[in-house]
Amino acid sequence: MLMRVNIVIAFLTVIQLLTPQQRADLILCDVLDWSAKDAADLLDLSVPAVNSALQRARVRLRERLPSRKPPWPATVDASAAERDLLKKYVEASESADFRAFESIIRADATFRMPPEPDTAAGREAMFKLWVEGGFGSERFGRLRCVVTHANLQPAVACYRRQPGDSTWRALALDVLRIEDGLIAEIVVFMPDNFPAFGLPILLDAPPEMNKCH
Repeated sequence: MLMRVNIVIAFLTVIQLLTPQQRADLILCDVLDWSAKDAADLLDLSVPAVNSALQRARVRLRERLPSRKPPWPATVDASAAERDLLKKYVEASESADFRAFESIIRADATFRMPPEPDTAAGREAMFKLWVEGGFGSERFGRLRCVVTHANLQPAVACYRRQPGDSTWRALALDVLRIEDGLIAEIVVFMPDNFPAFGLPILLDAPPEMNKCH
């Protein structure tokens, strides 16, 4: 079940970049391995129209998806380095410490929240979006984080306790892509994904709790 969810999350992250027709053609031809003729018959289109949309879909994905670099240099203990990076991410999230985030997030990092199509390109744009959303303000409340994995990548489940509330409530699942030891991309998914990863919607824990594993 978890592997199925991982695949779904990865696919949703990419497929949002396409138009509806491009999305349908890509699913039918590249995912389900249908012929262009079969896809055309189902979609009531011509074969050239399917091939054209499919080509545009492939080009768009190549243009929009960043080139992938190794998460860690070959000389680094990847497991220990990932744990340390996640610890720093959790600490920065829980304290709303933008200076700490600067030390672990690349200047050219991207931030996305599927199914919204927009992307915050660059760390400063990302921080601006967070501030506009209230992150770090008193009205926003406090965060507590749980480390997990999604789409075979490190992830952090964030819970929020707002002023006047005694409960930590699921807020977002941050999936992190790491390149050369720094966070290159953050893809945020809504809390309805929490149960699939064995994460509770409500975090029944004392304020000092910080679960990292």
